[in-house]
Amino acid sequence: MARPIARWGVVLGGSVLWWWAVVRLVCVPGAGVLEAAVAAGGWGLSLLPVHCEPKDQADGAVDAKRWVRAWRTGRATTASPHHRSDAG
Repeated sequence: MARPIARWGVVLGGSVLWWWAVVRLVCVPGAGVLEAAVAAGGWGLSLLPVHCEPKDQADGAVDAKRWVRAWRTGRATTASPHHRSDAG
């Protein structure tokens, strides 16, 4: 029970702090670097959940073991400039 309350307290506190910084930047002519840093940091954190997802769930993701196998075998593919179609 304490975890959800603490989580909401952190979210509410961070939101109040961010809005305070934004309002000071807009309304107070002498607002400084602290307010700008808090506002920019909060904005940057707001983008994080939108652009991040686990690698194994990403579109077009390739298993890391596949890259290791390809690197260790060292074989040239048909897309490689070192591949010769007349060899063999």
